[in-house]
Amino acid sequence: MPKRKSATSYAQQSVGIRLSSHEKVCAERMEALQEAISDLNKEVKSLRQDVSKGKGAVAVLVFLGTLFVGVLGVLNFKWNTS
Repeated sequence: MPKRKSATSYAQQSVGIRLSSHEKVCAERMEALQEAISDLNKEVKSLRQDVSKGKGAVAVLVFLGTLFVGVLGVLNFKWNTS
């Protein structure tokens, strides 16, 4: 007569199967999260570059505006004194 497997061995097998499928699902989720995080990092780097360019453009415009106002001030001063 063949030896019967106990109910606990069936339970252990089913738990093992459930754990392996759960681990597979978790691995897929982790991979998706890692891809999303790397995409976000790329996007943040791009936004930082855009902001830096914007700051540079504002600095140039402020410099040009100051230069223009300075020239206008000198010309007004010369016209008022003559």
